[in-house]
This record gives sequence, C-alpha cells and structure tokens, in this order.
Amino acid sequence: MHLIETILLLLLAVVVSGSIARITRIALPLVQIALGAGLVLITGSTVDLKPDIFFLLFLPPLLFLDGWRIPKEDLFRDRAVILELALGLVLFTVLGLGFLMWWMIPEMPMPVAFALAAILSPTDPIAVQAIAARAPIPKRLMHILEGESLLNDATGLTCMRIAVIAATTGAFSIGHAVGAFLWLALVGVAVGVASAMAISYAKTIISRRWGEDVGAQILVSLLIPFAAYLIAEELKASGILAAVAAGITMSFTERDGIPGQSMAMTRIRRSVVWDTVQFVANGIIFVILGEQMPSILSRAAEVVRGTSRPEVWWLAVYVFAIVGALAALRFIWVWTSLKLTLYRRRHRQPPARVGLRLTLVMSLAGVRGAITLAGILTLPFVLGDGSPMPSRNLAIFLAAAVIIVSLLVATFALPRLLKGVELPPEPSHEREEDRGRVAAASAALRAVEDASHAMAEGKPNPDLYSDVASRIMELYRHRIESRTRTDEDDVEAARLSDMIERHLRMAGLAAEREELGRLARLRRLDEETAKKLIREVDLQELRYS
Repeated sequence: MHLIETILLLLLAVVVSGSIARITRIALPLVQIALGAGLVLITGSTVDLKPDIFFLLFLPPLLFLDGWRIPKEDLFRDRAVILELALGLVLFTVLGLGFLMWWMIPEMPMPVAFALAAILSPTDPIAVQAIAARAPIPKRLMHILEGESLLNDATGLTCMRIAVIAATTGAFSIGHAVGAFLWLALVGVAVGVASAMAISYAKTIISRRWGEDVGAQILVSLLIPFAAYLIAEELKASGILAAVAAGITMSFTERDGIPGQSMAMTRIRRSVVWDTVQFVANGIIFVILGEQMPSILSRAAEVVRGTSRPEVWWLAVYVFAIVGALAALRFIWVWTSLKLTLYRRRHRQPPARVGLRLTLVMSLAGVRGAITLAGILTLPFVLGDGSPMPSRNLAIFLAAAVIIVSLLVATFALPRLLKGVELPPEPSHEREEDRGRVAAASAALRAVEDASHAMAEGKPNPDLYSDVASRIMELYRHRIESRTRTDEDDVEAARLSDMIERHLRMAGLAAEREELGRLARLRRLDEETAKKLIREVDLQELRYS
C-alpha cells in the first residue's frame, strides 16, 4: 500500500509541476526537483531508488521515443559533429575531469574520480528537451544536441564500467577497455535494429491476415524498447544504445513502409499515448531526483567531515569547480569541433567564422540528467577485498549537485545567449513540400477517377458518381495549380492563401464544436451522436493545427 501511495504522490507532483512552471515561468525540471524535495519534507520518507529498476523503467521508452522522432536527415547531415561530441568529447572530459577531481579531492581514489568523471560526461536528452521548452534553441543546434545525447551514453557508461573494475580489482587493460566498448556499442545497436525489425514484421503479418487491433498495436510499440533493452543487457551490451537504435529503426520502417504502415487511427492514438508516457516519465525522473537530494546531502556532509577539509562549504567548492571544468572542457572541444566540421565548406573554401556566442550556447546546453543520477548510483558498495568503496557517498552527491547546477545555469543563461545567435542558414524545405503535395494530389486524382468508374459500373445512376468525383478532384486540381506556378509571387500568395484558409477553418471548427456542445446540453442531440460529431470536428482540427 505504501508503494501505491508513493506512486500516486509522484504522479500528483508531476501534474502540479506543469501548472507551477507556467505560472512562475521557472523551468519545469527545477520545479519538479523542488517538489520532490518538498515531498520528502512532508512525508518523511523517500523512494528506495534501485538503479537497475530505474534504468529499466524510465530510460528505454524515453530514449526509444527520442530515436523514433528525431529527424534522420538532420542526424545524418551533422553526423561528423555528433560523433565527435558523443565519442571524442566524452573521452576528453573523462581524462580532464578525472585528473582534476583526483587532484582536488585527496581522499577520492583515482579510479573513483575517473568513474565519476565518466558518468558526468554524457549529456541527457531528457534534460536537453526540458531546457529547450524554456529556451527556444534553433532547430539545427537542437538536433545536434539530441543526437549527441542519444549516442554518448555508451561511451560514458563504458568508461565508468572500466573505472569501476579498476577500483574494485586494481587492474586496468587498454585492450580490454577497447574490446568492451566495441562489444557494448556494436552489439547494442545490432540488437536494437534486429528487435525493432523483427517485431515490426511480426505485427504487420498478423495485422494483414487477421486485422489490426489498435490497442494491441499501441501496446506492442510500448514493449519494443523494453525488449531491445533487456536482450542487449542479457548479452552484456548497451541496453541504452539498443533502445535508441530500435527507435531509429522504427522511424525508418514506418516511413518507408517496411514492412507496412499502421492505420491512421492507430498512429493518432499511439502518438497521444507516447506523449503521455514522455510527460509522465520525464516528470517522475526529476521528482525522484529532488526526493533523493536531502539524503544524498546528509551522507555527503558526513563523509566530508572525515576528510582533510571537514568544512561542509567545501562541497559547494567541489560542485562549482566541477561544473566550471565541465563547461571549460566542453567549450574547448565544441569550438574545435565547430571550427573543423560544422562550418566546413566545400573544396578550397575557407571555413566560416565560429562565433563565441554559438560556442557558449553549445557548451552550456550540455546539461546532465537522469542517466548521470542512475549511473552513479550503480557504484558498488564494496571493493574486491570486501572493504567499503571510498568516497562513494561523496561521488553520488557531487553527481546529483552537478545535475541541478547545470540545469540552473542553462535555464537562466541560455535564453540570454540565444538572443541574436548566428547559425548557418537552414535549408528551405518549401520546394520539397510543394513537390510532395503535387505528387500526392496527382496520385489522388488518378485513384479517385479509377474508383468512381469502378463504383459507377453497372449502377443505375452513374452521373451521381461522376459528379461527386468531380467535386473531390477539383480540390486536388486546385492544390496542383497553386503549387506549380512559376512566378515566385504567385507561389507566396498561394502559401498565404493556405494560411488564411487554415485559420478560417479553425474558426469554423471551433464554432461547430461550440454549437454541438450547446445542442447536447439542451438535449437536442443524444449523447452518442454528439460524441461522434465532436470527434469528427476534433480530427479535422488535428489536421489543420
């Protein structure tokens, strides 16, 4: 019963946090962390956070969804920058921050310092998205940050595992480290791709033969990330990369029709379900982080009192020094990466100038989140000889504090830095959109004409089918004519006309819904009919909004 009450309190905190964030204009993750700390003060108890369960429940679906929804063209376009950040920056951070903490905190052994540096090196896609909701990060920059945070977990977690092995056994091998990383990454990606493809083929074969059950299709999509994660972890590979790879694979299977597409109703309802899962899981992660903070702080204070620097304020010094080092290391690497790759022009053209503000934005946007918290909690309690792991509680506190400080810095600094930031011009997709609309309308014209002839054949009133088909075909002909004009002014006028039509249709749909609700309240429409008609209006509004 206590577990059920705790879950309900967490969900209530997530619901309340949205309203508080909108009222106060404070970033949603910070509100959720504060509510989590408040729950501990009110109830006097905290969630017993087991890292393995935390990883399994929250990270696979969220990372799967990020991989599913991230634009693949943008991901592949900036793949060089993303890989440099996801691989090179992590290793650069582990080395630089590891040596700094080992020097700064004498009581922290080098393997523990490197383990902490490794788990602090990956950025978090969940936290990045939470910051993006507060600061309007440009699309291309956001896609780079999301791509980096989706892929750098394997590098950071692998480095942490190697550091933990060195701490518990006292042994370290470069060959073993490289082999472990390759196994984690390659097998994890392979499992994710294979799992998503196999499940997609299986459910499509079943749907084609026996029909599609909307509820079952949605449930299958929810189970895919867990299947990929568990299979990869069973093979000692990266479950996180498996979940990401499964999400990316799902986007390709649905876009390319491999093995087939779901019904429209399935896609609409599935999108709503996944939006809910994302909102709840994101919120609970930060509420749980807030719940953990009081106990983490008290344990860290006890540890620091037994060191050569017993004053509690040294904890703040350590935290701000780590945050500053992370920002400096990231600034150096990002500047180099942007200089060499992102703005590299084609043959014999000098690279464009990399602005300081853009580099600062990229540096501060690398916030830490749930993966850092869950990863540091996996530090073992004892060494190989049975003695306690030195500085474990201190490492956990430093990781949790860095998450909060990085969120605070990004929340308050990014909106100011993003004003006037210069990015390379985004490629315009308007022409591609016009070509797509024309091609789709042409296909629709042929299909409507063929279907009208087939339906009218042998019927007593064939002109009726022809008249209805003509009305429908006229809409598609208008779309083709408006999108194939050669005069740029005419094209812009057509786009403006579409925008005006969209606004007017939205106004009409709102009036329809209001009138249907009024008739239902006056009992002039029965409940079932009212629901049916309002749902039709809702679906049309979804199209135009």
